[in-house]
Amino acid sequence: MGDKILKIENFYAGYGHTWVLRNINLEIPEKKLTAIMGPSGCGKSTLIRCINRIHELNPEAIYRGHIYLNGKDIYKMHPTIVRRKIGMVFQKPNPFPTMSVYENVIAGYILNGIKLKKEEKDKIVEDALKKAFLWNEVKDVLHRKGTFLSGGQQQRLCIARALAMKPEILLLDEPTSALDPKATSRIEELIVELKKTITIVMVTHNIAQAVRVSDYTAFIYLGELVEFGPTEKVFAAPERKETEEYLVGKFG
Repeated sequence: MGDKILKIENFYAGYGHTWVLRNINLEIPEKKLTAIMGPSGCGKSTLIRCINRIHELNPEAIYRGHIYLNGKDIYKMHPTIVRRKIGMVFQKPNPFPTMSVYENVIAGYILNGIKLKKEEKDKIVEDALKKAFLWNEVKDVLHRKGTFLSGGQQQRLCIARALAMKPEILLLDEPTSALDPKATSRIEELIVELKKTITIVMVTHNIAQAVRVSDYTAFIYLGELVEFGPTEKVFAAPERKETEEYLVGKFG
């Protein structure tokens, strides 16, 4: 299974007085794609928001337990550092509307006040856009607003923005649920390529998508981790009744 880049131990998270996730223990293998699946409202998005410490930006947020990135407790690191090492792409493409394509890619540097020479910026922008399979489509319009792009291109721009910070892990929260089938298959091709060089954790509702792109699958039900293992095994021979019922569509 290779090295475990991320280790989640006895982890609970929720809002106000309610735990949404309970006692999650999970080890995420490096340079693989782990899909996080489960019915709506089971805590999938909450889990990945905890992994890069966006969860705690909600004033109601509560959490306890540990998450380790390469053996270091992320709750003992500065949140900005955590978010730089663990990039996040959301369900709806969200390029910064006032920024050009170029500025969107280096937004992380701008927002963190990291000064770069022009040639450094140019290189980061080109590299990130190439990695996001977007360079050829936008190289002549880098200084136009990111919002003129199609939905699928905007989502790849958001992926480029996350990759520009050279994160160790990329979190994707249902990255194709707002996209048409063609744009979806472009993103799937892209993430299959990306997982060779970066660890990806992806929340998806789409069982067929998880089968196509993921190496491992974690199944969460009612806030608990019910099953985790190689995707083929989880889908072909689930150990738990809940997983099986979910896979045959008894609850969605």
